[in-house]
Amino acid sequence: MDAPSGLDVLAWDDVGSTSSSAFRAFKDIAFGSIAGMASKVFEHPFDLTKVRLQSQVLDSTARFSGPIDCLVQTWRNEGVRGLYRGLPAPIAGAMAENATLFLSYNELQTLFRRFNGQSSSCDLTLSQLALSGAGAGAITSFVLTPVELVKCKMQVQMLTPEASVVFPSASSLKRNSLPGPISVLTSVIRNTGFRGLWLGQTGTLIRETGGGAAWFACKEFVGIKLIRRRAKSSGLEMERKDILPWESAVAGACAGAVFNLSLFPADTVKSVMQTEEELRPRGKGIPAPTFLGTAKALYRAQGIRGLYSGCGITVARSIPSSALIFLIYDGLSGHFPS
Repeated sequence: MDAPSGLDVLAWDDVGSTSSSAFRAFKDIAFGSIAGMASKVFEHPFDLTKVRLQSQVLDSTARFSGPIDCLVQTWRNEGVRGLYRGLPAPIAGAMAENATLFLSYNELQTLFRRFNGQSSSCDLTLSQLALSGAGAGAITSFVLTPVELVKCKMQVQMLTPEASVVFPSASSLKRNSLPGPISVLTSVIRNTGFRGLWLGQTGTLIRETGGGAAWFACKEFVGIKLIRRRAKSSGLEMERKDILPWESAVAGACAGAVFNLSLFPADTVKSVMQTEEELRPRGKGIPAPTFLGTAKALYRAQGIRGLYSGCGITVARSIPSSALIFLIYDGLSGHFPS
């Protein structure tokens, strides 16, 4: 049998490289989807509370005095179903969001390495990881905005004047049904066109770009510190891939808190814009709210406090939720290496 020529070796290298890249992309999509779905089921009642608190900032009379009151009232008036109102949209969104986020994050890291002439195993600097996270967040924002629009509209369905008349109690809610995610989606397209699905995109873009940089950079920073601490005590050499489950969870928990604290006002503005049609309709012919105009209105209404409405419960739920995401993602990546 003839020995393989140089061209044959290059061809097999190209095939192997393509196969490895495809498998890595598949892993990012699959593992990110699983992690996102699991975290969203856990955190949805708290996210619903956050959106409802944000949506009342411009109201003359607040419906809820705080997050606990919102949770209690929702449970009392709407039951368990109320706490998970709008869940199908964020479940699909969380799968798409985390799949896009992790895929973009890792592909941008690959681009950095190629640009710098580094090997695929070479670790990037924290600033490069932050830039990769920012780019991944920016890309993901365009996937996320339509999903969050449907989710937010569904989460305030029971707060509209019409709903309080039609569904005065949880028992009547069981006998009737509010529009589901498909109905809400088609209604938006029918009334505002496909462009209307990206209402609040500016807020999502700001939140995800800055938040993505903070989320990934914080996770990597804390994770590396924990790994180095363990390596120093054991006298062994360790890499990022050697992270333990509890280290992934701790690093992810820190990242979740940093993500939501970094640019929370942008999320508040986005939520108010996306629920205005249900709670404060402007009427036909009046232009849709702008990001800057809504931000000014929120600041005039309640100042900085209004822009951070719902921040406490969001940070509280993001800590275990983000820990769960990285625990699952890192765990699956460790069991199925490239």
